[in-house]
Amino acid sequence: MTETGPSGSPEFGAAGRREWLALAVLALPTVLLAVDMSVLFLALPQLSVDLGADAVAQLWITDVYGFMVAGLLVTMGAVGDRVGRRRLLLVGAAAFAAASVLAAFSTSSAMLIATRAVLGVAGATLMPSTLALISDLFTQPRQRATAIAVWMSCFLAGNAAGPLVGGALLEFFWWGSAFLLGVPVMLLLLVTGPLLLPERRRPDPGRVDLPSVLLSLAAVLPIVYGLKHLARHGWHPVVPLATAVGVAAGVAFVRRQRALADPLLDLSLFARRAVRPVLVVLVAGGVLLGGSTLLVTQYLQLVGQLSPLRAGLWLLPSTLAMIVGTMLAPVLAARFGAGPVMASGLLVAAGGFAVLAGAGAGGTGAVLAGWTVVAFGNGLPAGLGVDLVVGAVPPQRAGAASGLCETSTEFGLATGIAVLGSAATAVYRGRLGQAVPDGIPAADAATALDGLSGALRVAHRLPEVLAPAREAYTAALAVVAVAGAVVSVALAVLTALALRPARSPGTGTASVGTGPPVPPANAQSER
Repeated sequence: MTETGPSGSPEFGAAGRREWLALAVLALPTVLLAVDMSVLFLALPQLSVDLGADAVAQLWITDVYGFMVAGLLVTMGAVGDRVGRRRLLLVGAAAFAAASVLAAFSTSSAMLIATRAVLGVAGATLMPSTLALISDLFTQPRQRATAIAVWMSCFLAGNAAGPLVGGALLEFFWWGSAFLLGVPVMLLLLVTGPLLLPERRRPDPGRVDLPSVLLSLAAVLPIVYGLKHLARHGWHPVVPLATAVGVAAGVAFVRRQRALADPLLDLSLFARRAVRPVLVVLVAGGVLLGGSTLLVTQYLQLVGQLSPLRAGLWLLPSTLAMIVGTMLAPVLAARFGAGPVMASGLLVAAGGFAVLAGAGAGGTGAVLAGWTVVAFGNGLPAGLGVDLVVGAVPPQRAGAASGLCETSTEFGLATGIAVLGSAATAVYRGRLGQAVPDGIPAADAATALDGLSGALRVAHRLPEVLAPAREAYTAALAVVAVAGAVVSVALAVLTALALRPARSPGTGTASVGTGPPVPPANAQSER
C-alpha cells in the first residue's frame, strides 16, 4: 500500500487514491448483497408459480440464505484471517456468481433452495472479508471510520434500491433476472480485486478447527430458526427446544475456544474495552430496528392505506436519514469522541420512538417523521460501533471481529422481528378482543384477531371491526415504540459510561481508550 507513517513504516500513513478506489471495489458486493435480500421478496410470487413451490418450500427459499449467512459469518471471518482476506473474497465472489446463474435457471424448488444455500455460504465470505480489507486499507482511525461509514451507507442504499431495481427487472424480464443481477457485479470484482486489493493473512495461520465450525453453526442456526418460527407461527414447543439446542452448542463452543491454542474465535477480543458494550449496542439496536421496521411498514400499508410502492417511496427519507447519520458520525467523533456521539445518536433515536408512540391511527405523517428521526439517530452509532470493534483488535484478527459484528447485527434483527413482532401481536389481540362486537361469526372473529391483515379480509362483511382493528394495531406499535425509547435511553447511558473519551497526551484528540493501533507485526502482506 502507498502509505507512510511517522516512523517510515508503510502501515500508518494516510490512504491515497488507490485505497479509495479499492473501497469502491469493496462497495460492489456490499450493494449487491443488500439488493439481493429485498429483490427475492418481489420475485417470490412468480417463481413459486413457475416452480410449483408450496408454502413450506417458499419459506425455505426465503430463509435458507439468511440461515447460512448468520451461521457462517464468524467462521468465514476467521478463515479469511488464515487463508487471506482477498483470496477468500474472490473465491466467494466466484461462488456467488456461479450459484446466481444456477438459481436463475432452477427447474425445481429443491434446486432453488440448494442454490440459495450456496449463495448464503458465498455471502458469508463476502461481508467479513470486505470489512476486514477496509481495516487493512485504512490504518488511520479517522479514515477507517469514514471508510466503514461509506461501506455501511452502501449497504443501506442497496437495501432501499432493492425493491425499485427488482420491480423494474420483474416488469420486463422473468424472475430469474433478479438472480442474474449479481453476475456482472461479481465478475467486475474478480477482475479489479487482484489489481486494487491487498492480501493479508497470518503467517502462522494454523488449521481451521472443524469441530469449532460445526459448534458455531449448531449454536447460531437453531436459535435463528426458533426466532423465525416464533415470528411466523407464534409460540410453539419448537421455539424453546431450538433455543436450548443453540445455547447448549454455544456453551460447548466457548469451552472449546478456551481449550484451543489457536481458537476459531479468540475470546480475548471480549476483554477489550470497546468490544463488549458495542456488541450490546449492535444486538439491542438490531432488535429495535428489526421489530420496529416490521411494524412501521405494515402500519403504512394496513393503517395508512398506502400501496406497497408508495409505502416504499415514503420510507426512502428514513433510509437517507440513516445514511446521513452514518456518514456524519466519523466527523462528529473526531471532534467529540465516539462514545458521546454514539450516546447522542441513541438519545435522538429515543426521541423518534417517542414520536412513534404518540401517533394515532390517523398519524401516518407522525409515524414517518418519527421513523426518520429513529433512523438518523441509529445511523450515528451503527458505523462507529463497527469501527470501534474492528479498530480495537490486532489486524490479524480483523476478519473474526468483522464476522462477530455482523453476526451480532443479524442476530439482533432476527430477534427483534420475532420477539417484538410477537409482543405486538399479543397487544393487538388483547385490545381487539375487548372491542369485537358480540354476535359476529366465530370464524370471522378469529380471522380478525389473527392480525390486521385478517381484519381487512373480513372488513367487507364486518365493517364495524375495521376501525377498532386499526386502533389496536396502532396501540401495539405504541407499546413497541415506548419499549424502543426506554431501551435506547438505557443504551445511551451504557455507551456514555463504557466509552468515556480519553484525551491522547500531546494530541488533544479523543478516543475511547482502546489503546494505540497495533501494527500487524504478525501479519503477512502481499500485493
